[in-house]
Order: sequence, then structure tokens, then C-alpha cells
Amino acid sequence: MCQIRDVINQELQCCAPLACEPLPEAGAGELAPLFKALADPMRLRLLSLIACHDGGESCVCDLLEAFDVTAPSISYHLKILREAGLISSERRGTWVYYRVNPDVMARMSAVLVPPASALAATAG
Repeated sequence: MCQIRDVINQELQCCAPLACEPLPEAGAGELAPLFKALADPMRLRLLSLIACHDGGESCVCDLLEAFDVTAPSISYHLKILREAGLISSERRGTWVYYRVNPDVMARMSAVLVPPASALAATAG
């Protein structure tokens, strides 16, 4: 099952949703680098491919097949995702395997999910 979908469906609320109250300066400072790392189409797609790969992790060799770019380009984008804390990596032999950090994804989704009352108001 897709790891991102699992995280979004969790009840983890570390911050109030943006629609409930303004994000404090410290919270904005912590979240901005995460969203900035995802503001690139290739990185967003890489994150999705990793999260939805069988077992919730993906070898860099699997990721290369999905793009028409060089291995150093993929490595560069994976490095940005890793430095932002969105993914973690583990070397196994000659390959590196990547996994989404579900706690970070939950924190990001918690501030984006509107309260149930706002969803009900827009549906009706």
C-alpha cells in the first residue's frame, strides 16, 4: 500500500491546520524547507515513486528507470529530499535504498488538511 496515503490518513495532528489558525513563525520556518524541497516536479515524483514502491522503499536502480535523466541528476534530487528529512537512505552493497519518512509527511499533511467543518461547508 502507498506509504504517503497511509500517513495522510493518520490522525496525527502536530500543528493546527492553516484554515484553523495562523501558522506561527517557528512552524513556518520548520515547514518551509520541506515544501521547498517538494517544489520541484522531479523531486515530487521521486518521493511518490519511493512511497508507493513495493515494501515502501525503492532502490536507486528502480528510480532511474522512471526518468530520462542521468544517474547524477537523480542523486542530486534524492540528496535534496534526504537533507530536507523527507526520505532516509540505506546502502546495501553497491545500491542505495530510499524510504519516505512518515513522521515528516504527517507533519506536512497536518497543516494542509482543513478541519472537517470546512470540508462539510464546501461540500454543501
